[in-house]
Amino acid sequence: MKKFFLFLSLILCMSITFKVFSDDEGTTYAERLGWEKGSRVVIFHIDDVGLCLGANMGTIEAFTKGVANSCSIMMPCGWVEQFVKEWKKNPHWDVGLHLTLTSEWDNYRWGPVSGFQQVPGLVDSSGYMWGDVKDVVLNAKPEEVDREIRAQLALAEKIGLKPTHLDSHMGTLFASLKFLEKYINLGIEKQIPVLFPGGHMQYLQRELPMPREVVDSWAKKIWEGGLPLVDDVLTFTYDWKTEDKFEPMTKALREMRPGITEVILHCAIPTEEFPFFTQSSATRKGDYLIMIHPEFKKFLEEEKILLTTWRELMERRARIK
Repeated sequence: MKKFFLFLSLILCMSITFKVFSDDEGTTYAERLGWEKGSRVVIFHIDDVGLCLGANMGTIEAFTKGVANSCSIMMPCGWVEQFVKEWKKNPHWDVGLHLTLTSEWDNYRWGPVSGFQQVPGLVDSSGYMWGDVKDVVLNAKPEEVDREIRAQLALAEKIGLKPTHLDSHMGTLFASLKFLEKYINLGIEKQIPVLFPGGHMQYLQRELPMPREVVDSWAKKIWEGGLPLVDDVLTFTYDWKTEDKFEPMTKALREMRPGITEVILHCAIPTEEFPFFTQSSATRKGDYLIMIHPEFKKFLEEEKILLTTWRELMERRARIK
């Protein structure tokens, strides 16, 4: 997800100036959605569900034994069905779609749900999705992107899943203004929340400066389309290449400003095939371990950090005229 910010910043720099959405910069989306002023509200969100058995195992345990409360599935991947079976036993779980347009791992690749012949610009010479975001931007047409993300949603619905939200694997849908428009339009059309940071962006601005007026223009479109937004997204947990994330995570959350913040995680219990396709075992296991850490739950209570889900955000948004 760190690439999310790189591409978002490029989009913002290329964009024209729009009218600022909020006249009151102190009003957070937590307040807009009914929480008390000053509330710090968090979604502990797990990406890459369905990637492999280890990712599913880590997610399930982070839900059932820990504080994780939201996740999103990669529909083109091979372990989707196994997780969906578990979700059907626990339909209260907050499960969205990690809309996937890249296939970046060694020795483990996947193709588009819509079929390589339907979206030729989304695949390389082997028929698998491109391994890099820039290749998607250079080769894929917006119409192909739209066709594929709609196919992923249709497949999810066919197997009985009603996604609570949408987001973007590797930030690919933020890499082009035309891609971004397809993503946001799909969410508004289907009334499915889309991940988009529209508030103070405390963590985002640590990494990259973003023109406030451009972010607000997209936020305005999403909000007026009937969908909720978050104030910020914390993604740099993936860069902590360790299994012990207690200190850096608690430090980041102590500094967190009021509002709704989504914390992006990649929980997994690495299985024996991990070294053959990824070197991310330590950071993924670390995300899993911090979610089930008993002292971390105590920390959240002491800091009065409130937990929410995309389902709750949409329910609260629906009550606002």
